[in-house]
Amino acid sequence: MARTCPISGKRTRVGNSVARRGLPKRTGGIGLKTTGITRRKFRVNLQSIRVLLPNGTVKKMRVAASVIRNGWITIDQDGKKVRVPLAIAPRGLGKKPQEA
Repeated sequence: MARTCPISGKRTRVGNSVARRGLPKRTGGIGLKTTGITRRKFRVNLQSIRVLLPNGTVKKMRVAASVIRNGWITIDQDGKKVRVPLAIAPRGLGKKPQEA
């Protein structure tokens, strides 16, 4: 399974980790010197939650933390993209869904 958020489409990105030495010019040094560049990965903060969908079903999804913080998800419903509030499904009987 890919490390991808199904709602926002966020996935692992790659970049560089730059190691520097020296003192910046603005603080009285002669400038920073790059001593090494290595590849690194920026991974998505995926969290596993139980989502209550608008049709009443519960689906377990791995979504990005930014989606949970935002509180809205966009889903396909009858061929249209619909923006609905993210309702985290509770465990147990008789409990109300929690709005994110």
